[in-house]
Parts: sequence; structure tokens; C-alpha cells
Amino acid sequence: MLTPVRLLVGGYCVSAYGTYLNLVAVSLFSYRLTGSAWGVGAAMALRLGAGFLAGVVMARLAGADGRRLMIGADLAQASAMVVLVLAPDPVVLGVVMVVSGAGNTLFTVSLRSGVPDLVGDAARTRVNGLLVSGRSMATVLGFGSAGLVIQAGGFDTVFLVNAGSFLVSAAALSVLRTRAPVARARPDVGDGRLGARTRTLILLRGADALGSAAHNVALPVFATLAAPDDPATVMTWLMTAWAVGAVCAHRVMARWSAAFGDRALAVGTCLMSVSFVLAFTGLPTPLSACLMLLAGLADGVTEICCVSRLQESPPAARGRAMALTASAETAGFAGGTLLASALLGLLPVAGVVGAMHGVPVLAACALLLSGKEAHHGEGVQPGAGAGVDRG
Repeated sequence: MLTPVRLLVGGYCVSAYGTYLNLVAVSLFSYRLTGSAWGVGAAMALRLGAGFLAGVVMARLAGADGRRLMIGADLAQASAMVVLVLAPDPVVLGVVMVVSGAGNTLFTVSLRSGVPDLVGDAARTRVNGLLVSGRSMATVLGFGSAGLVIQAGGFDTVFLVNAGSFLVSAAALSVLRTRAPVARARPDVGDGRLGARTRTLILLRGADALGSAAHNVALPVFATLAAPDDPATVMTWLMTAWAVGAVCAHRVMARWSAAFGDRALAVGTCLMSVSFVLAFTGLPTPLSACLMLLAGLADGVTEICCVSRLQESPPAARGRAMALTASAETAGFAGGTLLASALLGLLPVAGVVGAMHGVPVLAACALLLSGKEAHHGEGVQPGAGAGVDRG
């Protein structure tokens, strides 16, 4: 039987696979179409810029029907992929990247905000964990199969598969029905305004994205230095280990929260950053893979913690918080990518990853301090949380 949870998670996982499959193809396609690395950079910049602006707009659409927005975002992205197949032109590519960036953010914000109303408050944290696990598996499968799909059917096949994945997601969402919003009384967020602790959570997600950009940019450089003759194998080891850890995150979520309580998010962020930094210090590949697994586990737990915490807000404040979180994540990743690219020409890989992952550690410390203030001043008890994003 297709329950609401299975429909939501299944549709999301299918569309996430299509998105990550397409990310590899569209980069190669951009280079072939424009004949320049600048063309690839411009395409990615359009996608990230549109995603950032969409988050800002979503902050003002807190009362919108999230399910309809998700369906609309899926249909728009599916249409864009079909248009790109019919008209492979640089201008069309630019428009498609804008639609993809904005559509992804609209979908992600609506999904994060709407999970409690789509599957019920009791299943909220479990579903958040399943979404994080599903996205992690989709990342590995999408990136891993991209080369094979491109070789077998070309770029058009990838774009059409991506379009089909969005249609599957839209069909699953069309069957779901939104439940009555669950009222939550939190002094941290009132009539749509965001309290200090919520703002700190948003900044933490932006800092987390900045750190993530560092190890994403540094990974191919590190793999080439570690194994000049076979860097792909090193990358596969490390990426797979991270994904396995992220997949397991929802299984340890309850124990993690029980062990660390209100400090779970801050502890997870610090563990994630330290593990990433140690993985890039030149240890033997199996040890680095173990550290990446631990980093993936902590990464998944912190995402679940943060988003689930924000989902406890009333609907108006929840939507605004999720939208601003998406913009912070996009801005952090984009800025981090540029910064890491520049620093890698000046500093060792471990130095770049270490310096940039110091930012989320500092943000985690700020969260701990704001938690103490909230506990003694506002009486706010931080909850556990979770998140999702298709890339």
C-alpha cells in the first residue's frame, strides 16, 4: 500500500536521482555547447543565483500551498529539460539553469516546511531522516551512473530521464493531501518573526554549506595527489563512505539526541567538520574513508536536527525560516566554492579544508551560547530537526 510517507519519500528519491544524474551531464554539456570553462561557470552561477533569489522570494510566500508549489516546481523543471532537448542553444541553456535553480529551491523549501502537514507531526522526524538517506543514495547513484547513461544514450537521454523523474515526483505529490496544520507554541517564533536562536540556526546552515564547498572543491585535488595514477578510485572510496554514513544517520538519530540532548546539533557539527579535516590530512585511504563515513553520519544527523527543529515553528514562521535557510545554504556554498578555488592555489589541501571548516565549528559554538541564553531567558527548549535538498 502506498502510504503518504512512501509516496513522499519515493517521489523525492526518484527526482533526486534525476537531479544528480543531470548535474554531471549539464556541466559536460555546457562545456561542449559553449566551448569554454567560463561557460560552465556561468551556467552554474545562473543556477546558484536563481536558487538564492528564489529563497528570498519564498520568505515572503509563507502562506502559500506548499504541495502545489512543489508540483509546479517539478513540472517547470521537467518542461525545461524537454525544451533543452528540443533547442540545445546557449541562451536556452541559461534559461534552463535559472528554472532549475529556482525550481530546486522552491521544491526544497516547500518540502521542508510541508513535511509535518503532509505526513503528520508524529512521523516528521522519521520522514526527515528517510529523505536525507534517500538523497544520499541518490547522490551516489546519480553521480555513479552519469557516465554510463551519457555513453549509452547521450545528453538527450539524461535530460529526458531527469524530466521523467520530476514527473514521477509530481504524480506522487498529486496523490497526497495536506493535513490540518499542527499548532505549536514556541516563544522563539511568534507571528512570523524569527527569534535569535532561529536566526543562529540559519547562519549555522550557511556556515555548514561554506565548509561543504571546501571539501567538495578540494576532493579531486586531494585524490589526484593521493593516487596520481587512479584518482577516481580514491574519490569513489571517499564519496561512497560519506554516503553510507549519511544513509545511516536517521537510524542513530534518536540515540544521538538522547546522548547529547540540546547540544546534539552543535556536537554533530563539530564532529562533522573535524572528521572532514582529518580525512584530508594524507592518511591511508581506508582510514580517510572511515573518517568520511563518520563525517557523513554527523552531516546527516545535523541536517535532520536543524530542519526538524525549524519545523516546530508555526506555519508562517516555519516557511520564512526554511526559505532563508535555503538562501543561506546556497550563498554559503557558492561563496565557499569561489573561496576554496582561490585558496587551493595558495595553501595545502588540508589547510584550506581546515580553515573553512573552522567556520561551522565557530557557528556551532555560537549556537551553544544562544541555547544557554534561550534556556535561561526565553525558556526555549531546542528540538531535534532534519533537512533535504536535491542539490
